[in-house]
Amino acid sequence: MASPYVPSFIKDPQAVLDFNWDWSAWLGEEETIAEKSVTADTGITVNSSTIDGGVVVAWISGGVAGTAYVVACTIKTSAGRTETRRISVSVQLR
Repeated sequence: MASPYVPSFIKDPQAVLDFNWDWSAWLGEEETIAEKSVTADTGITVNSSTIDGGVVVAWISGGVAGTAYVVACTIKTSAGRTETRRISVSVQLR
């Protein structure tokens, strides 16, 4: 069975960066993001997250150099649909 594609990103352990999940193309006409949750593997921190139209933006910090973490964004829409997308954040000294 093939693994789903998970986008990968690199950040320095000292960096605090914003990561975006763009749901715009997935949302139906007049459907909005009603709720969101951004969670991460232990060792990396989700400082905050917001909804900006059809995009969820999360600010992420920390992590140990040489370690990859999975960060998941789960939304519930105004139409009652729920979906999750994941990214991989590899922490490297830059």
